[in-house]
Amino acid sequence: MADLDGNKAAKEYHIGVPQARSSFSVKGMDNVDWGMKDRLSRIFNPKSGNTVMLAFDHGYFMGSTQGLERLDLSIPQLAEDIDVFMGTRGAVRSCISPIFNKAVALRCSAGSTMASEDVIREVIGVDIEDAIRMNASCMAVQTFIGTEEERKSLENLVRTIDAGNRYGIPTLGVVAVGKNMVRDTRFFLLATRVLAELGAQIIKTYYCEEFEKVTAACPVPIVIAGGKKLPEEEALELAYKAIQNGANGVDMGRNIFQSENPKAMIKAVSKIVHEKYTARMAFELYKDING
Repeated sequence: MADLDGNKAAKEYHIGVPQARSSFSVKGMDNVDWGMKDRLSRIFNPKSGNTVMLAFDHGYFMGSTQGLERLDLSIPQLAEDIDVFMGTRGAVRSCISPIFNKAVALRCSAGSTMASEDVIREVIGVDIEDAIRMNASCMAVQTFIGTEEERKSLENLVRTIDAGNRYGIPTLGVVAVGKNMVRDTRFFLLATRVLAELGAQIIKTYYCEEFEKVTAACPVPIVIAGGKKLPEEEALELAYKAIQNGANGVDMGRNIFQSENPKAMIKAVSKIVHEKYTARMAFELYKDING
């Protein structure tokens, strides 16, 4: 292990200098095989290089959630303006028709529910064969950096990456923040880089101060999590700042399905991610659609 004594703080992020690519549109993925590139192209729009994910995997530890009481009614109506469904295999199979032909980010980690005080203990709950049967475009695994379960969650991640590499399925490493973790630049610089170095092809994390450093230092695409419900204008500003500072997409859940007008909100987010709308332009669109 490298000697930590005398380690110098990083400073040369070369912000604004894009990572070199030969021909493929997804950051850091020039050298993966054809099948993985095909799946990544379903996740990230080849024209914009970005993605809009719709997260509705909350039920795997929260149970019924406001806005997701009826997945079969709330989620399909939003399909037109997203690139990726992010959900559990049970939710996708039972409530999402395959005719939408959208990419699927399949939630593969599972653990304790909100009824338990210990929500950081997770296992891999979906094997690679079922991910293949579901034609998953990527497999999502939660990681708990800086907790007593760090080693186990990183083991879950690495085993999923190894299985995915065998069959050309990318792994989405999800940076989880425990109750005692500080959501600051230093933490996210560490967590995103660790997951990428272990082989995750996509990283999902939270927005933070100096986010441009986080995206510059991560050699694979970063997608931001929407997090808790915000007023619509604030959520659109979050999406805009993330894209402007190097994110390659957003994965929003509560800020979409708990919005006053979910369809208007997902359209506004998509305009920011794919068509370079500013937050103000997107909010005006939201208001126009919402009436």
